[in-house]
Amino acid sequence: MANRGFDIRKLTGFTSIAMACFFMLYMPIILLVVYSFNSGTSIAIWEGFSWRWYVSAWDNQMVQEATVRSLVIAVSAAAISTSVAVLAALGTTRTGKFRGQSTVFALIHQPLMVPEIVTAVALLIFFASIKVVTGYTGLLYLIIAHSAFCIPFAYLPIRARLQGMDLTLEQAGADLYGTPFQVFRHVTLPQLWPGILAGAMLAFVISLDDVVITEFVKSAGQDTLPTYMLGQLRRVVTPEINAISTVLLCISVTMVIAYTLLSRAKK
Repeated sequence: MANRGFDIRKLTGFTSIAMACFFMLYMPIILLVVYSFNSGTSIAIWEGFSWRWYVSAWDNQMVQEATVRSLVIAVSAAAISTSVAVLAALGTTRTGKFRGQSTVFALIHQPLMVPEIVTAVALLIFFASIKVVTGYTGLLYLIIAHSAFCIPFAYLPIRARLQGMDLTLEQAGADLYGTPFQVFRHVTLPQLWPGILAGAMLAFVISLDDVVITEFVKSAGQDTLPTYMLGQLRRVVTPEINAISTVLLCISVTMVIAYTLLSRAKK
């Protein structure tokens, strides 16, 4: 009889444990979505179906301002971090081994390895000293902070895409007297686009959902949607928060699905 190898799905109790884990993980999210349509003010007692809290959130001026601010920061951070990630990925995949390569990898992945609270405190101290000297307290600090934090998230799919690409086309372009920029523009970039878009979307979602770094770096009146929700939860919890959370969930799920599809793209 042929040895089919080890299959964890055949272990006793695997299905039950897996279902229990999925239940505990997703049931709170399902309840949040369901109660966002509650017509009453309670987040635990169902009083009927209604779009009331979505309309309330849509008409809330503070929610509108926080949403616009979140989108501006997320789009800017995604664009900056993806641009830097492309250069970093090219520098670490299209060159031979060089001295200090491990240090470069460690620096790129630093936001992933260091607890976010440590990064937030460091950015707070750094930007506070700049604010004292310049007197500037605008959104640029949040954009820079989010961009720095999102670089490794954008870098990973871009680097993976570059590593999976066939080098013969780039070599052929160089053999045909193409300059490095021409080879990148006409050969590498068209093949790299799925990875770039995947990295940009992942960076966008990470920036849009960030709370810790934003809470430490932001100045007065610069609440993003997540920090606005955090502030509301400290005062009173209403289904309006559930409605906003559901919208954010839909955006995040859509972006993650698109990221997964682009990561799998072959052409």
